Amino acid sequence: MKFQANRDVFSEAVSFAVKLLPQRTTLPILSGVLIETTDTGLQLSSFDYEVSAQTEIAAEVEEPGRVLVSGRLLAEIAAKLPNAPVRFSTEESKIVVRAGSANFTLLSMPVEEYPSIPQVGGEAGLVPAEEFAEAVAQVGVAASRDDVTPVITGVQLEVGNNTLGLVATDRYRVAVREIDWDNGTTSGEPQTALVPARTLTEIGKTFGHSGTVSISITNRDDRELIAFTADKKTVTSLLIKGNFPPVRRLFPEQVDNYAVINTAELIEATRRVSLVLEREAALRYTFTADGLTLEAIGSEQAQASESIDALLTGQETVVSLKPQFLLDGLGAVHSEFVRISFTKTENPNKPGPVLITSQTSKDQSGSDSYKYLLQPNLLLR
Repeated sequence: MKFQANRDVFSEAVSFAVKLLPQRTTLPILSGVLIETTDTGLQLSSFDYEVSAQTEIAAEVEEPGRVLVSGRLLAEIAAKLPNAPVRFSTEESKIVVRAGSANFTLLSMPVEEYPSIPQVGGEAGLVPAEEFAEAVAQVGVAASRDDVTPVITGVQLEVGNNTLGLVATDRYRVAVREIDWDNGTTSGEPQTALVPARTLTEIGKTFGHSGTVSISITNRDDRELIAFTADKKTVTSLLIKGNFPPVRRLFPEQVDNYAVINTAELIEATRRVSLVLEREAALRYTFTADGLTLEAIGSEQAQASESIDALLTGQETVVSLKPQFLLDGLGAVHSEFVRISFTKTENPNKPGPVLITSQTSKDQSGSDSYKYLLQPNLLLR
């Protein structure tokens, strides 16, 4: 095998191929990147039985072939090669990588033992890449990071006729966002896919500037997969098995009691006042006709409070919220102002979850469909 490729193109392709691989794997062979020559250049692939990545680049191929090499090592080498064409060749069980005066020799891995890369099939739909990346970032913050309950470590994708819904929860909060979905000429049957949040977050970052992203859900050999494709790059992920909790029912249809606040001011005040809090403690937020007061009762040595402007509609309300959970929601709103709505419970003395949505101005609600529901106690038992 022998080829020559542009250094930056080759480096970016190797980096993409290994990005989703785990730092440690029980099978060393799964840490490899598979390089194969094609009619037009190269195909680079990685696969760890859960996630696969595949990309194609142009290259001048002198001798066709396929080789398996340590992915992260090759990515580090490719990123630091001098600015010259990369010359790649194999000599028996060794791989030689040259660029300018730099020369590296690596051992190849047994390519015949490498698993087959999943094939993409099934009906596909298209989503705008920037909207998709934004939606993944907004919703992903609410996914659980506790592997004890795998079903809530994922983001549920819900395919409708013209929309793609994204939903995530960790039992303390729920985030929802809808974006446009183009199902082309297909029937548009409703589908759901529970994708690991870590994987989806990386996919959102990778494909955020790709114009459109093609998404297809396939079921082969009892393995449910989802595939994301854009710019000659494809990522597949095994879906999480299990039933995602019916969290959409927790969102109220209408809330008459709410406050509108400048998003940046609320973020800064929350960060300042929470400095004196002990870990896992909550901040008290008091909403009145005069504005919003934040209070933190930390220890005997430290306490803090601050007041900021807030436009209240409805009754005066006091809620206690974990500052980091609130900051996650505020950081995902992406609007100058934020609306914090107060839902009701059967107990009049106990406030319900707060609903966070975007607000274009003090008197005009935001245009996107992002919703973030936050409760100091468990939403789901």
